[in-house]
Amino acid sequence: MDPFLQAAIDEAEAGLTEGGIPIGSVIVHEGRIIGRGHNRRVQKGSTVLHGEMDALENAGRLPARIYRECTLYTTLSPCPMCSGAILLYGIPRVIIGENRSFLGEEAHLASRGVQLTVVDDPRCVDLMRSFMRDKPELWNEDIGE
Repeated sequence: MDPFLQAAIDEAEAGLTEGGIPIGSVIVHEGRIIGRGHNRRVQKGSTVLHGEMDALENAGRLPARIYRECTLYTTLSPCPMCSGAILLYGIPRVIIGENRSFLGEEAHLASRGVQLTVVDDPRCVDLMRSFMRDKPELWNEDIGE
């Protein structure tokens, strides 16, 4: 198991434990996690704190060159907002835990040169499928339906 994907899964599980949406993310630079986060829309009453956005926020203000050397790990395919942040900061690689539950802006990211790897991790799939079954109202709120 990739320890960085495991860290993103740990973040997703933390979000679920807090009563939120189980999507987690970590940002890795030179073999070290520099930012970690999970979807906190419910916990913080936020419109923008998706897992990737929370990880970026927690990485803090860094020079653009640092982000251009990072890999972002996320348990679920990035939405348009998070994909925009990936492009804005020039993050060149994204490892995606799963994209069965939600297919984000992978085609757009790839068209802009971002290297994508979809792991199709069964734990990520199970986390989202269980959540979507148990809390459809939260899921639908988060994806704008």
